[in-house]
Amino acid sequence: MTIDRAAVTAMLTSAARLLADDSDHLSQIDSRFGDGDHGITISKISKLILERLPQWGDESIHDFLDALGMAVMEVKGGSAGPLYGTMIGGLGAQLGEEETELDSAAVKRMFSGCLAEMEDITDAKVGDKTMMDALIPAVEAAQAAEGSPKDILDVAAAAAEAGAKASEQFVSKYGRARSYKEQTIGTPDAGAVSTALFFRGLAQGL
Repeated sequence: MTIDRAAVTAMLTSAARLLADDSDHLSQIDSRFGDGDHGITISKISKLILERLPQWGDESIHDFLDALGMAVMEVKGGSAGPLYGTMIGGLGAQLGEEETELDSAAVKRMFSGCLAEMEDITDAKVGDKTMMDALIPAVEAAQAAEGSPKDILDVAAAAAEAGAKASEQFVSKYGRARSYKEQTIGTPDAGAVSTALFFRGLAQGL
């Protein structure tokens, strides 16, 4: 089993719809200690992804993901646009420009590229109560996983969800929420939750 352009389209469509469906919940989480607009920004990102997918022309998977990431970076609404743009573009960063069929090794490169790009713009680690609480476990699980691309995506999604759940017990160290310190314990990070939704959506779309 490999992933082609049609599969990437289905994966991103699934991820965008799942994010849109949970946008109100994301804003509710964010409203507790943040600006309360995470779900609104995520909705904008979801809409952009769904608009761009039918416009996919002759670009390779690498080039399309790069262009999509650049477009998402421009979405207004706090840090979510630049962060999600970096994450999405990063999925293609370690793919060859001529790769049209992605095997399991290529899927692992998608995850490692995604993390590498994110680490260029943030030094947040697991435990800092950010989207990295979901992303880092997802990447680590993907690298350790065996099986088909679908198997790897499923394992990564489960790890991202566990990471988002674990973020409930962390103290916020970034953004507006950090001023609330220990009060943030018990509430998951909205970015970690949306990141877990994104990877679950990718897995469900394949």
